[in-house]
Amino acid sequence: MSRRLASAAGLAVCALVVAVGPGPADADPGASRPEADKRIAQRGPQTSDDVRGTLAPYVPRALRTPPVITNDVTWSVAPGITFRQWDQLDTRGPNRAYLLTIDPATPGVAIDYASSKSVRNTETVRHMIRGDHAIAGVNGDFYDIFDTGAPLGLGVDRERGLLHARKSGWNRAFLIKDGIPAIANLPMEAKVVQEPWMKITHYNSPTIFDGQIGVYDYRWGNTAGPRVVDGQTEDVRQVVIRDKHVVSSKPTLTNGEPVRGLVLVGRGTGADALGALKKGDKARVTWELRREPEVAISGNKVLLLGGVRRVVDDLEMHPRTAVGIDKDSGQVLLLVVDGRQGFSRGLTMVELANLMTTLGAEDALNLDGGGSSTLVARDLNGVVGVRNSPSDGFERHVANGLAVTYTP
Repeated sequence: MSRRLASAAGLAVCALVVAVGPGPADADPGASRPEADKRIAQRGPQTSDDVRGTLAPYVPRALRTPPVITNDVTWSVAPGITFRQWDQLDTRGPNRAYLLTIDPATPGVAIDYASSKSVRNTETVRHMIRGDHAIAGVNGDFYDIFDTGAPLGLGVDRERGLLHARKSGWNRAFLIKDGIPAIANLPMEAKVVQEPWMKITHYNSPTIFDGQIGVYDYRWGNTAGPRVVDGQTEDVRQVVIRDKHVVSSKPTLTNGEPVRGLVLVGRGTGADALGALKKGDKARVTWELRREPEVAISGNKVLLLGGVRRVVDDLEMHPRTAVGIDKDSGQVLLLVVDGRQGFSRGLTMVELANLMTTLGAEDALNLDGGGSSTLVARDLNGVVGVRNSPSDGFERHVANGLAVTYTP
């Protein structure tokens, strides 16, 4: 792992630039702050909590220096699993980072999807990964933080299989297939077998888009009523299927009831399509995920692919969580960087991708950040606890995460 230290002259430049304060941080050094704010608004939120990130100070390329690394500590969490924590200071300010390096080829080491029992229930990372062999983990996907609590994308658990997914729109995922980690696009295919034209686009998702159909099963938890159709109460339809037969079809959505069998929810033209299913009709619903991975979890942006940086946003700084793959060694890298705090400003997307490259990743995916960013690991005394400093000041309840286990 390379460590680049800045010279004393570089430190002086760093102090000078940080003292100047924030300015526009994109490719146009003449851009004004309002113009930068406008571009941020057009891109939408970068974290589930929808907090606007501080703009990174603009630093001319000629004045940029490599980070100074201090307080660098490392320990073995278990065979094949290493924890590292360090501080770094560059021309934009300080950051504190935490890294779990996992070798999935080590006997007894495994990475798995982590969540509470129901898709729409949230829990802290520390409680999600609890178990006899769980020794580390990080938070996962972006989620519907202000409403249903459900993750926006897809999730596959080793034991429970596919838990939630979408046909399109949120399919960039970290996955493990035949023991090999990868980052890829994983769309879902779902349909009513007896009505193959009736395409289903969402499975246990927090929102069904206009004109589409979603399916919910017991893994979801209790029904959420109009909350899954953005509050719409007209031009919707709910069809309940049990034992592969339609038992009810009505133009209203139930709320707070356990899901027994399957519940299909249609919106707009999706509701019209569901009207073709009548009480007593045979109806079998199938769904599958491309590549059929053993483990998968989605994020919002691919940071790196084949060693090439895929993000361009160098404006907003946030606490960050990312997962990367070192293809040379086969190691998985779980990174958390603190932010929104005096000792750690957070990273832009470009900075996060660059740091993952420095750490050895060729492929990397951005997971949920902000107050969700959490890294849990076992310390030298064998105690599993939160190792970073969540920006909320406490460990947030999140939708899912990645758990690291070791079975001797």
